[in-house]
Amino acid sequence: MPSPSSREVIVEADGGSRGNPGPAGYGAVVLDPVTGETLAEAAEYIGVATNNVAEYKGLVAGLTAARELFPDATVHVRMDSKLVVEQMSGRWKIKHPDMKPLAAEAGRVFPAGRVRYEWIPRELNKHADRLANEAMDAGKQGRQWEPSGSTAALDTAAARSAASLPPSGPPGDAAAGAARARAALATRTVEPSEASDQVDDGLFAPDEAVAAQARASLASAARTEATTQAEKAPQGWTGPDMGAPATFVLLRHGETALTPEKRFSGSGGTDPELSAAGLRQAEAVAEALAARGTIQEIVSSPLTRCRQTAAAVAARLGLDVQVERGLRETDFGAWEGMTFGEVRERYGDDLDAWLASPKAAPTGGGESFAAVARRVAATRDRLTAAHAGRTVLLVTHVTPIKTLVRLALGAPPESLFRMELSAASISAVAYYADGNASVRLLNDTSHLR
Repeated sequence: MPSPSSREVIVEADGGSRGNPGPAGYGAVVLDPVTGETLAEAAEYIGVATNNVAEYKGLVAGLTAARELFPDATVHVRMDSKLVVEQMSGRWKIKHPDMKPLAAEAGRVFPAGRVRYEWIPRELNKHADRLANEAMDAGKQGRQWEPSGSTAALDTAAARSAASLPPSGPPGDAAAGAARARAALATRTVEPSEASDQVDDGLFAPDEAVAAQARASLASAARTEATTQAEKAPQGWTGPDMGAPATFVLLRHGETALTPEKRFSGSGGTDPELSAAGLRQAEAVAEALAARGTIQEIVSSPLTRCRQTAAAVAARLGLDVQVERGLRETDFGAWEGMTFGEVRERYGDDLDAWLASPKAAPTGGGESFAAVARRVAATRDRLTAAHAGRTVLLVTHVTPIKTLVRLALGAPPESLFRMELSAASISAVAYYADGNASVRLLNDTSHLR
């Protein structure tokens, strides 16, 4: 074993909150960078907290575990929290009062020059994520997390097994590392999206690839076991708790010139900008979301009014904005820009049909509510898979938000006409891995007062 003075270790950490804020826990693992061997694990249920607090506590725990093993080591921290990585790297300011002492505590564990931070996709941080969920599960049962000898041993054994595969080139050679990783794939069931793609795309260092393949294999096996256990569970109105949900905070864009006049404004019209009132609303909601400190990612409709609203929030939170076409508003066809009364006067029969059936489309090739529901449901499924366990702000429009709420409640299509949704209002839906969803908030405008 290398001397402590020359030792480098990897720390992977994560945290989660089932409610954000809600019951929370963290997980952290210290890994050998060459073999992928698990050197130490840490996890704890921490009571009610936000995702960000849990992530920072996981970082502190991982660094502390690394220091206990090798006080003079250099540390490569890998986390899927862009907020923590960017703040600890010094590129983003730490504004939230709950984050400042935790960041300071993390910074004191090792001298700054001996720790480097890297953001990784969530699917590459599954070991720490598993530990965090184990801690939250333990807390739900009224106990603290205890190391699972079986899972830790499996992680270590799989990593060692992969590392022992015969190389096809000199030790440390990039081609040899990739070949060893592919050989691991040939003898294990690994989801291509989780590991093999990263090897081929060069997202892993050669020696890290081997351990990553093994960890991906274990994650796949764990999911298979979870599915088996879920199928054995008693049937009832609610399914098993499958861990931290994907929580979508649904923000309707701020006002445009068309909003106060209650004109149809969809994706087939003039794509209006925010009005002066809408810009003020966007700043107000940005301030409110910054104070809550729970948003981890931002996804926006491609339409201008949403992108402007999202940009105001992103600037306050220090986050990037991802654009998702599936979040665009309904195309109202020939009704774009008209009031309800004007549509009634010109296209009365078409309007009656539209009000009577979700399959009826607005005049002139518009989009029916049934078509919107299919689009929004597909977008929901795509986003929940990509952001499981995260709190994501979706900046979108009236119909997509009402549709997400309707689908979560299992309500009939006509319920769309019975929901009030003000400009710059906030709603929230949590989606669990077992398929259940819960509506947590609807049409909150308290931040605008």
